[in-house]
Amino acid sequence: MAIFKKESRKPRHSSMNDAWVMLDGGFAKRNCTILDLSAGGARLQLAEAGPIGNHLSLAITRDVRKATRCRVVWRKASVVGVEFI
Repeated sequence: MAIFKKESRKPRHSSMNDAWVMLDGGFAKRNCTILDLSAGGARLQLAEAGPIGNHLSLAITRDVRKATRCRVVWRKASVVGVEFI
């Protein structure tokens, strides 16, 4: 019998903060809600349906110059999981 080691996850903290997702190098901006957040990534609820690429920037404040680059790890309807890069 094989024994698999459970991957250690960073603790996630529930959140319902508004944020902004920027696509195409910041030219397209969409509202979103951060559902939960960890040191390594976040789970986002997109306000608008529509395609997004594999990379985006997440701005937690209105100052989009302080946006964090992210890689989309998974997608399910309008909810996406991102990893901070």
